Amino acid sequence: MLRTVLEQFPAGDPRGSWPAEEFAAARRGEGVAAEVVMDLEQDAFLVVVGQQHPDRGR
Repeated sequence: MLRTVLEQFPAGDPRGSWPAEEFAAARRGEGVAAEVVMDLEQDAFLVVVGQQHPDRGR
């Protein structure tokens, strides 16, 4: 599965992952299947959506 990053938030934010979780919840409210993941290399929370690989299902 491929993923697209919608937004990223610094992990050092005083509110932790809350800004990312709030952003993802707002996208889910719009019907977008957004989720929050941690990118350890960038030290950031990423809000991502999954995409089916174009070759799948053939």
